[in-house]
Amino acid sequence: MYLKGLTSPSLISTDQSFDSKVLIIRYLVRQLADAGKLHSEDEFYEAVMDRERQSETGFEGGLAIPHGKSNAVKEAAFAVATLAQPLSTWESIDPDNQVQLVILLAIPEAEAGSLHLALLAELATRLTNPAYKERLMRSATSQELYDKLDDIEPKEQPAAPVVTPLGKTILAVTACPAGIAHTYMAAEALVKAGHEMGVTVFVEKQGANGIEDRHTSELLRTADAVIFAVDVAVKDEARYAHLPKVKTSVAAPLRNAKELIGQALERAANAPRAERSAAVAAAAPEPEEGPSYKTEIKNSILTGISYIIPVIIAGGMTMAVTVLIAQAFHMQGLYNAQGSWLWLLHQLGGNMLGQLMVPLLAAYMAYAIADKPALGPGFAAGIAANLIGSGFLGGMLGGLLAGYLLKWMKKHIKAHGTFAGFVSFWVYPVLGTLIAGSIMLFVIGKPLAALNLGLIHWLGSLSGANALLLGAIIGAMVSFDLGGPVNKAAYTFCIGAMANGNFVPYAIFASVKMVSAFAVTGATLLGKRYFNADEQQIGKQTWLLGLAGITEGAIPLMLNDPLRVIPSLVVGSAITGAIVAYYNIGLNVPGAGIFSLALLKGPQAFVAAAVWLGAALLGAVISMALLIITRKARGRVAS
Repeated sequence: MYLKGLTSPSLISTDQSFDSKVLIIRYLVRQLADAGKLHSEDEFYEAVMDRERQSETGFEGGLAIPHGKSNAVKEAAFAVATLAQPLSTWESIDPDNQVQLVILLAIPEAEAGSLHLALLAELATRLTNPAYKERLMRSATSQELYDKLDDIEPKEQPAAPVVTPLGKTILAVTACPAGIAHTYMAAEALVKAGHEMGVTVFVEKQGANGIEDRHTSELLRTADAVIFAVDVAVKDEARYAHLPKVKTSVAAPLRNAKELIGQALERAANAPRAERSAAVAAAAPEPEEGPSYKTEIKNSILTGISYIIPVIIAGGMTMAVTVLIAQAFHMQGLYNAQGSWLWLLHQLGGNMLGQLMVPLLAAYMAYAIADKPALGPGFAAGIAANLIGSGFLGGMLGGLLAGYLLKWMKKHIKAHGTFAGFVSFWVYPVLGTLIAGSIMLFVIGKPLAALNLGLIHWLGSLSGANALLLGAIIGAMVSFDLGGPVNKAAYTFCIGAMANGNFVPYAIFASVKMVSAFAVTGATLLGKRYFNADEQQIGKQTWLLGLAGITEGAIPLMLNDPLRVIPSLVVGSAITGAIVAYYNIGLNVPGAGIFSLALLKGPQAFVAAAVWLGAALLGAVISMALLIITRKARGRVAS
C-alpha cells in the first residue's frame, strides 16, 4: 500500500509538545479538518474518542494509532505527530509505553470494512520493523517524515547479536478478533524474541486472511511446545493436544515475548518429547494435501446448513408465535395491518427465512472452503441467487463457486508484504464479489432459475403413488441416521422446497421427526424387559425431545444396536412420510415442533392437523413394535 497517497506534509507535525492524549487527538483532528478531509471536525473527534473508550490504541516502543470511522470523513486520510517529550499516560498494551509517534487514521464509514483494516494491517506490518519506526521518529521536519513513509527498507542493518542456538522449536498461534494489527505484531514479536534467545519460533497467524503459515505435520511432530497468544478460539486446536502449552492474550507478546518463550521452554523440559510419542501419533494432523474435492464439498454443505439452522429455527418460531397470537387472541386484523407490531414481528421472521437464509448458506459454504476472505463473495453469490430466483439450489451452487474462486485467488494472489492489506481487504472481497456475482447473475442465472422452476412444478404435480414414494423416501432419510448427513440431506431438500413455495416436503420432515423419539419411548416402556437400564433411561427422555422436533435423542440406542434399530425406525418413518405426502399437507414455518399443529396447510385445518399428528403416531407405533420384536428375537433381556 502506498501510504503517501493518504496523507501530505501539511498533515504531519514533528517535535510537538502535548500534556495529554486528548490534546494530541484534538490537534490532529484539526489538522485533518484544515486539510479539507472532514465534513465535521467535532463529529469525527467524537468518533475517535468513542473508539478510545473501547480499548487501548497505544502499542509498545513509543507507538500509538488512534482511529475513527465516521460519515464525517470526506475521504480516507491519516495525520502524524512526533512528540518532543514522550507521553506516559496514553493507555497502551505495554503499560510502560512512552508514546512518541502518533498516527491518527480517518476512515469514511463506507470504507470501514476494507480500507480501514487494510491501512491498520499495513501500518502494523511496517511498524514492527524497529529501523522503519526509528526513522520516522527521528525525522526533523514534516517533509522528511513524509518522504520516509514508503521507505520500508532499512538503510542500515544492525549487527545480528551472537546467540548460541538452543536447538529448540516453539510453535505459536496468534489471533485477535479483527485479525489484523495485533495478530501480526504479536507474531513478529515472538519470532524476534525467539531469534534473540536462540530458539526457532514458527508462528501460525489466524487472522483476517484465514490461517496463514499453517504449521506442517513435521513441525507438529518435532516441536517442543506451543504458545497460544489469542483473544479468540484457536482453529483446529486438537492438532496441538500433544504439546505443552502456554496460553495468553494476543497483546502479551508485545510486552513480554521472551518471558512467554521461557515459560514454553520450561514446560517442554517437564514433558520430554520421548514421553509424548504416543500423544503425537494420536494427534496426527490433516494430510498436507488437504481433503479431497468430494470431502470438501460435503463439509462445505454441512457447514452451511449448520450455520443456517439457528436462523431457520429463530425465524420459523418467530413466525409461528405471531400466527399463534393472532389465532389465540382473535387478532387477525392486527396481524394483517401493515406496520402493526404483530405484522412487523411476522415480517421479521419471514425475512430471516426469505432474505437471509440463502445468502447465509452460500457465505458459510464458501467460508468452509476458503475461510474468511470468502465470506463477502459468498454473501454476494447468495444475494444473486435470490435476485435471479434460483433459491436454495442457487445458493448452494453460489457458495461452492465463491469458495473455490477465493481458494484459487488465495493461492495465486498472495497477501504478503507491502500490499498484504490491500490484497486482503480489497482484491479478495471486491474482485471475488464481482466475479462470483457476475457469474451467478449473467452466466448460470437463467439455467438455474429454469431448473429451480422446473423442480417447483414437479413437486407441485406429485400426487397419488408419486407423492407416496416421495414421502416414504424423505421419511426414511430423516430417521436413517438421526441428524447425520443423510438426515441433513433430507433437511436441505425440504428447506429448499419450502423456499421455492412447496410446503409439503417440510410437513413430511416435521412429522417424521417425532417418530423415532416416540417409538423409543414406547418400546422401552412396553418392552421394558428387552432393554437395559441405560436404554430405559434414554426412553424416558426422547418423547419430550420429539415434541420439540429433535431426533438426536434416540442416537445412543441406535449406536448400541444399529442393525435392529435403524430398520425399525426407517420403516415407521417411511409410512408416516407417505401418509403426510398423500394428503398434501403443507408447513411453511420450520422448527416449530409440536406447535406446527396450528400452522399446517391443507384442505381443512383440523383434518390436516389430525392426519399430520396421526401419521406420526402411527409410524411411531409401527417402529415401536418392530423394536420390541427384533429385540425379542435377539433374546436380549435387561438384567
